[in-house]
Amino acid sequence: MAAEPAAVGSGERRAAEPAAAGGLRVPVPGRCGYFVERKKRFCKMIPAQGRLFCGEHGHQEEENDRKRIPCPLDPKHTVYEDQLQKHLKKCNSREKPKPAYFVQDINAGLKDATEILDEQLPISSLSKEELEDLIKKLKKASNGIKPILKDQMLSHQALQEALNDPKNGESAFKHLKQQASILGNMEKLHLLGPGRCFIEFGAGRGKLSHWVDIALQDAENVHFLLVERATTRFKVDGKHRKRDYIFERLQVDIQHLCLNKVPILEKEKLPVVGIGKHLCGVATDLALRCLVESYATQYDERNEEPSPKRFKSDKTDIAFNNSADERSGKNVSENWKPVAGIVIALCCHHRCQWKHYVGREFFRTVGLGPVEFNYFQRMTSWATCGMRETITEASTVDAKSKDQNSDTEEHDQVHNRIECSSDSLQGLLTVEERKQIGRLCKLLIDQGRIKYLQQRGYNAALQYYIDSTVSLENVLLTAVSSQSSVPQPTA
Repeated sequence: MAAEPAAVGSGERRAAEPAAAGGLRVPVPGRCGYFVERKKRFCKMIPAQGRLFCGEHGHQEEENDRKRIPCPLDPKHTVYEDQLQKHLKKCNSREKPKPAYFVQDINAGLKDATEILDEQLPISSLSKEELEDLIKKLKKASNGIKPILKDQMLSHQALQEALNDPKNGESAFKHLKQQASILGNMEKLHLLGPGRCFIEFGAGRGKLSHWVDIALQDAENVHFLLVERATTRFKVDGKHRKRDYIFERLQVDIQHLCLNKVPILEKEKLPVVGIGKHLCGVATDLALRCLVESYATQYDERNEEPSPKRFKSDKTDIAFNNSADERSGKNVSENWKPVAGIVIALCCHHRCQWKHYVGREFFRTVGLGPVEFNYFQRMTSWATCGMRETITEASTVDAKSKDQNSDTEEHDQVHNRIECSSDSLQGLLTVEERKQIGRLCKLLIDQGRIKYLQQRGYNAALQYYIDSTVSLENVLLTAVSSQSSVPQPTA
């Protein structure tokens, strides 16, 4: 825990400060006696026995001339200079041992540095002729791509009580509708069931996994892995069912996540379902490669004859697998895929990167490369913030976003407005033209992801899963293995 930064000069001792009205401010018993001027309160850290101030503010006691310096690992806190080496060994900001599932750049993608642009120029650097030529390339490459996606705005019974709770505000209601539709789409694809492991990428608070957990409250042998590179654990983790199953957080960047080395997956060998709610830009590509390339491919190579578990409680799965045995006369494992399905709500295409993008092969087949991708990923922002009305409201939204709870998705806040509003090309295109071009850029990038999945044996699709009034980022990517062990209904 980082200590309160000093607000006044060294040597100035302040054990109490007068309140604005009525009485004296005094430190909480057993806590540091240093008054933090910036926060108008006393430091809350606990001092050593017999001391008035904590270690961070101990120099205020003027007991000696020991010098405190900023910690080289994290300058937000300080340390006695003569105890620096001892502190570095136990500092919370020190580099921790890497977990077994950390494999450097396993999902990074591009290894050829010659294809990585040395400099990514802004759209404003283009001349009128260059912009027109770029738009022509976009439209030519998009020929044959269906521009209108199918509406799959569904819901799920697990969230009905929360959706009808009047205590939930507008922001919470919007998130609940999105989570309900994601679960509804998962149910439609027969991905909600026992005997599988759900991996939530970019989990944050883990609320999507929480609702999947609620929906599967009667299912057995269901496990969850919440992938998040941030260190914070949120209180929703304590609300999960207390049953005989795994609900584990993996603190790792998706770029370095090797699922084959996650203990629960090594042990159980369960079908995996990858999920995510608003997985920003490059994180989507890293997650797809993590699942269907580094995990599924290595799993097939390592396990020539895996034997998936059968559960007596899941009669449908047993019947399905037995019938497959009888029809083929072979081991069930030969028709079994480690990744049963993928359901990811997409967003923030402007944060995609060519070196990590899974659709590079598709781009090349339509005559495009890293230069065009650089501009297209920037132009995707036109689809959601190319409107001048939105830009003029940016300052208002910025102010409001500070008061919203931490559920507010990053894309809901005013990001990338500069790209939308500052370039010098606004007069060349109408607002509607910019929006249409932005949508086409997003669709082209997503089409590369679809082709990538299809080439690896998945039935992949894009659909609108929520109305644009709920979220401007309202496209859901779904994929189901064409050789999945997930049973299909008979009627």
